[in-house]
Amino acid sequence: MGIPEKIRNLEDEIHKTQINKATEYHVGLLKAKIARLKRELEENTHGKTLSTGSRNAGFDVRKTGDATVVLIGLPSVGKSTLLNCLTNAKSRVAAYQFTTLTAVPGILDYQGARIQILDMPGIIEGAAKGKGLGKRVLSVARNADLLLIVLDVFQPHHLAILKKELSEIGIKADQKPPDVLIEKMSTGGISINIQVPVRVTENLVKEILRIYGIHNCRITIREPGLTDDQLIDVLNGNRVYVPSLIVLNKIDLVNQGFIREVQSKIGDEFIPISADANINVDALKESIYKKLDFIRVYMRPKNQETDYKEPMIMRRGCTVGDVCNKIHRNMVKDFRFANIWGRSAKYDGQKVGLDHALIDEDVLTIVKRVNAI
Repeated sequence: MGIPEKIRNLEDEIHKTQINKATEYHVGLLKAKIARLKRELEENTHGKTLSTGSRNAGFDVRKTGDATVVLIGLPSVGKSTLLNCLTNAKSRVAAYQFTTLTAVPGILDYQGARIQILDMPGIIEGAAKGKGLGKRVLSVARNADLLLIVLDVFQPHHLAILKKELSEIGIKADQKPPDVLIEKMSTGGISINIQVPVRVTENLVKEILRIYGIHNCRITIREPGLTDDQLIDVLNGNRVYVPSLIVLNKIDLVNQGFIREVQSKIGDEFIPISADANINVDALKESIYKKLDFIRVYMRPKNQETDYKEPMIMRRGCTVGDVCNKIHRNMVKDFRFANIWGRSAKYDGQKVGLDHALIDEDVLTIVKRVNAI
């Protein structure tokens, strides 16, 4: 029996199992087995279906700008029109499905930031399993700094489909990596240190670890309410955690009462817009900028004045090393030290290294080694 058949059999067993307190342990083990088999299948087939340049044409988009935003949605929700509204792109627009067949890039210039926006082909249910162009679209989404999930005002229920497809391919939208530390050892069995209330038993933790071939380790759990799914995500090691914004498009076709009804149905917060009528697009640009959590770093070349007109746009939590890498790939190699002024400095002109974390509106001088060109 091949891996796909094993996965189907385990999925069928879950579907037949009535989930309750008595079956939680059994279902948790089944989910762990499925996840491990899927990872094994992905590792065995990685790159084979996309081995030719023609099959992958149009999807190998080089990241540029200060951040990359990927438009995700089903066909005909208005992603191409939205890209054209937000950027300088000219993505093809038509009133039929699958107009976009490649990744179409554009640049949003906003408050000094250059934000790359990628219009992707629409995905359909089953995309994560390879239907349509789904796997290639979702693989691009894995590398995004922000997902813009675009819904048609008349089909808001598609949000559940999109979230499911993202999760299936390992994209955890608006989540953070669970606070779980696993230290593998050569002997000693499994030692579990649970520091907060969780939703998994020690016995289930041990059995899931064994399914993944881990028989000797120390595991420390600091994630409140940890579930079996989160533990499986940690063990899989191939999950990505990406923030998202939900956009409800085509609101020019309905009234406010209809929009409120949609809000009550889907629950999630969304930004109502009309890309076609250019309604609320400026508010969306502001939301994208805020969600990307940028900071401004002002550069002061050695013995010169600070450039306050064109700051370096960086992501919150960045370091001096990140700035160096953005300036030039050899800057870290030539780096000697940096001087910092601003809220991250203990005193004006503090000498710091590559690991120094920067704060919004810091002023930075980078000093290179004497023999650096």
